[in-house]
Amino acid sequence: MIVTVTLNPSLDRAMEIDTLTHGEVLRATSTHIDPGGKGVNVSRALLSNGVESTAVVPCGGEEGAQLVRMLEAEGVAMVAVPIAGRTRSNITLAEPDGTVTKINEAGPELAPDEFVAVTDAVLDAARTAEWVVLCGSLPPGPSVAAFGELCARLVAAGVRLAVDTSGPALGAAAAAGAALVKPNREELAEAAGEELLTLGDVVDAANKLRKAGAGAVLASLGADGAVLIEDSGVVTGKSPVSAPRSTVGAGDALLAGFLSAGATGESALAEGLAWGAAAVRQPGSRMPGPADMERETVHLDPRPDLGRRLHPRG
Repeated sequence: MIVTVTLNPSLDRAMEIDTLTHGEVLRATSTHIDPGGKGVNVSRALLSNGVESTAVVPCGGEEGAQLVRMLEAEGVAMVAVPIAGRTRSNITLAEPDGTVTKINEAGPELAPDEFVAVTDAVLDAARTAEWVVLCGSLPPGPSVAAFGELCARLVAAGVRLAVDTSGPALGAAAAAGAALVKPNREELAEAAGEELLTLGDVVDAANKLRKAGAGAVLASLGADGAVLIEDSGVVTGKSPVSAPRSTVGAGDALLAGFLSAGATGESALAEGLAWGAAAVRQPGSRMPGPADMERETVHLDPRPDLGRRLHPRG
């Protein structure tokens, strides 16, 4: 069983539009509302593919109640920790060419006693977990040190810990000994303190996190696919999507697929890439199921050219 933790969950409203034009009245061609937050998405992807998962989420206000109702409707097992603040809402605008514009609220402040309640819920759920997955940005309130302490307590309890976050919290997770960290290109560049222009730059930056204490690094690189750096070496892969609809949640689906397939080696990376590509073919932040997978489109390179330049960002 895989426990996910989303400290700053959301309601995600996604609208498909023809073109994003500044200052104009735009009409959506379709609208989707989904439960949101990285850990929530990981649990939803796992559930859609028959993998047992429990989501730990702090929830507050009517938005929090709606989030709980939507997760219950999808059959997601959860531990909802009540908080005083209002769960945030995010907006995604998706254009036909795959361009995505996101507007994310900061989220409610998590008071010290509320963070303690979330920590207790996570440690309790972790007793029967194969993995605990901490995902997403820190909400206002908890310090990086408090987040690092939560990571360290999970590692000390013998839990395999995966972390998908950014900024100083990513470094804290590595220092705590997380078995796996999953940054994207921008997050990895920030952690390394330098721009990543080649695949070799990505590997070097990932190894800095590994030297800091992380076990393995799964880096998502957008158009350049993903790269896995672990004790056995480096492997890269891609799964091109000819008709993308939304990239929201694709990295979460990648992580879910990787964990579902054993979380090590080429086969796990291939499965993660298949799930991630399938998510890009879905509207909004909808998670893919077995019928959405196109595993034949996955291409791995176990002997990558580290000098290969990455696609320009932006």
